[in-house]
Amino acid sequence: MPGAAARLVKGMTSTSLSVLDLVPVRSGQTSTEAVAASLALAERADALGYRRYWFAEHHNMPAVASTSPPVLIAAASARTTRVRLGSGGVMLPNHAPLIVAEQFAALEAIAPGRIDLGLGRAPGSDPVITQLLRGSGTTSDVEQFPRHVQDIAVLLSGDGATVQFTSGGEYTVRATPAATGVPEVWLLGSSDYSAQLAASLGLPYVFANHFSGEGLERALDLYRSGFRASETLAEPRTFLTVNAVASPTANEAEARALPQLRMMARLRLNKPLTALETVEEAIAASTAEADAATDQIVQAARSRWFVGTGESVAAEISAFAARFGVDEVMLSPVAGAFDAEPMDSPFGRAQTLELVAAAL
Repeated sequence: MPGAAARLVKGMTSTSLSVLDLVPVRSGQTSTEAVAASLALAERADALGYRRYWFAEHHNMPAVASTSPPVLIAAASARTTRVRLGSGGVMLPNHAPLIVAEQFAALEAIAPGRIDLGLGRAPGSDPVITQLLRGSGTTSDVEQFPRHVQDIAVLLSGDGATVQFTSGGEYTVRATPAATGVPEVWLLGSSDYSAQLAASLGLPYVFANHFSGEGLERALDLYRSGFRASETLAEPRTFLTVNAVASPTANEAEARALPQLRMMARLRLNKPLTALETVEEAIAASTAEADAATDQIVQAARSRWFVGTGESVAAEISAFAARFGVDEVMLSPVAGAFDAEPMDSPFGRAQTLELVAAAL
């Protein structure tokens, strides 16, 4: 779309745009094709002038291939030049703090000044997967989340952390030697707890509005009113996530939104998970398998999503940002694919980014 990057940069004086990617996997698509599509989308977002591109962490889901944000970030760094790359987020209960710190210190060395480390408290999957990831048979590390967040920040610093031995003596641990920069650490969440913790630690905070949206105003108020300045952040800093689909027509946008809306209903109703339906499959299934519970969840989720033409979605984003006093909105482009679209192409999602960028 000629001129989209210039228009976006001009419009971003009021609202900056970023991207959250779960690396969706549609029916018939391999993980290789899904990752190729997402890397192409990251490259397009970079060219359009988007501020950040973050990969989520989810496990053991047929429709989601973003199991390892650090690996995807490294791959995206080779395809981009200016966009900030990060995790949205690393689910900390699944990982040892030192491993996270080392991975993101290495990413900072690969793409200096472009790495964000978003940390979340949820496991990102079911208890069985969490146990397999931790290898300890317990998920009690969730209780240590505040300390582990602080541990990571210290390990990433130039001075590193100092371990005190009970028998006397000290041992210094650093995520990487001779670091010239550190990733920007963000706290992610959708609850009062995460907002209050981010405020108390003086960290920037992202409310996961794309996931639920409930409690948004209260969480932001708790974060802003309770914020304590830190060495890295003097004032509260936050942005919000939204689900968005933009197409040339409102009808096409509604059709492209349906596969992800139906997937959300499956999750909420504990139905067996599958790869993401194509638009044609979703339309056919919604007609053949219509039920009140699914329809209710689909309609409730749709009411919180930004779906329409580029102009209408951009207007909703601007109003949303103004309402909650943020200068950045992170889009999760949830546009589904039609049967005929290439498996390694992010066509509907790229179209969303392009149309919104052109309209803002």
